[in-house]
Amino acid sequence: MSADSHPTLPPVRLLPDAELAREALAAPLFARAVRLARWAGPDTRVDTGGELVAGQLPEAVALLGLDPADEDSAAHASQAWRVAVDTGLVDVTEPEEDGSAGGEGAEEEGEFGTAEPGEDLALVTGGTPGDVLDLWLAALDTVLADAAVPALDDLVDALDAGGEIDFDQLDWNPRREADFLDGVLANLYLLAVTEGGTADGPVPLPVLAASMVVPDDMGDPTDAVLEQVSDAMMRLDDQFRQLEPIGLVEFRPVDEDLMAEAEDEEFLASAGGGAAPDEDDVARYGLVRLTPLGLYGIRARMLEAGVEAPAVGELADKGADVLLDVVSHYSEAAAQAEIEEWLAGRPVPEAVTELLAAARGADADAPLRRLRCQQALAPAGAEAEPAVRAVLDDAELGGLARVWLAERGVADVPAPDQEMVFWLTVDTIAAQLATGGGSGGGAEGGEGAEAELPLLIESLTAHHAGFFEQAWRVEHPATAHVLEAMGRLHPDKKAAKEARKAAFKARSRGV
Repeated sequence: MSADSHPTLPPVRLLPDAELAREALAAPLFARAVRLARWAGPDTRVDTGGELVAGQLPEAVALLGLDPADEDSAAHASQAWRVAVDTGLVDVTEPEEDGSAGGEGAEEEGEFGTAEPGEDLALVTGGTPGDVLDLWLAALDTVLADAAVPALDDLVDALDAGGEIDFDQLDWNPRREADFLDGVLANLYLLAVTEGGTADGPVPLPVLAASMVVPDDMGDPTDAVLEQVSDAMMRLDDQFRQLEPIGLVEFRPVDEDLMAEAEDEEFLASAGGGAAPDEDDVARYGLVRLTPLGLYGIRARMLEAGVEAPAVGELADKGADVLLDVVSHYSEAAAQAEIEEWLAGRPVPEAVTELLAAARGADADAPLRRLRCQQALAPAGAEAEPAVRAVLDDAELGGLARVWLAERGVADVPAPDQEMVFWLTVDTIAAQLATGGGSGGGAEGGEGAEAELPLLIESLTAHHAGFFEQAWRVEHPATAHVLEAMGRLHPDKKAAKEARKAAFKARSRGV
């Protein structure tokens, strides 16, 4: 696997399909669609677009237990019907143009088509969890398409004298609107799966809007940008109100009283990248987070679009070589979660032997593989000892094996020679550099790794007198790279200078 093929998104931990399917069935909009599908029959009338005719809506509203006095109830029933039709829970036969579909009495009642439960309705109770989730994903597509349509007030304002929508005045581009919403949901997903993000808490709506509008390199947002953030925030408020009933998000809307107040530019400025606003203010401006079902849904859409979006556990049936190769580019916590899934159910001796074999190599990714292998071996008990002892004489794994045995107080562990000590030191620092600690690249390391690496370097070199006199001779592919990094990062200026000289020597001998 080449470096270009490694996932660019952290892995997401999803609930089991059975739990997700239960959440899908409990989502209010999907549950309404199922109820209407079971209700559909010979007396159900639809118009030329497959929508329920106006005369049927009161019955649908009553069936769903909605308040008939609420002016939004008919719209909720109509949306649930549309979801039922679009997902195949309902099959409709639209009226024919000559009116024959209405049969006798059509002249009195007007032309109408018919509806009946679709074949897919049986999957709700008789299908697999995957079948239910496929139906829910189809329902999600319908809701996302609806959410990208301008608000009714905007459509009314754009009507011309002839009653047609003036799309130039509306300034609505369907693809642009859909892309904007997809981008917002992708940002929410990334915040949820990125370590140190907002997975454990909701995202303030102004912050999410600013992430779509404010350029990354902008300092204080201009008035024009703040106005765009405000407009985007209100648009997202309307869209998330539509997305919550399908179970995609948990959403706290913008405070109605706040919407009537003047724009608070100072708050929007802070939300766009300045000081953190007061928590009460944040709540008033709206909060949103993806549900576990929402994480599943957005990941499914990403995969369909060709985005590599890994999930914890999908490497469980792969070999140790694939496991170590992939998790080498994960954060430590994400790697640990994936490793635990891989180890579960595998006999310890065989798993350890396979992991150690996969950790060998002289390529650029090998130090990270050995670091993740060491991480995988950490919880192993006495059952792993024979497999670990078997690599004590291995030039690449002998140091790792000695560390593992020594940490468990195992007797008769042969002391490493100086060559192995220096090789292991270079390998350890190379692995840490590859995680992003001080190198600016590699796996997700974060500020913690960057801060800890100089301390690790100082600690490792302090235990070996004349370290740099010997280190440049180490037969490790990363020797020169490691010494150059030590020259940049070592907190002691004299040692840093020695490291740079040693790096030059290593380069000169082609190491």
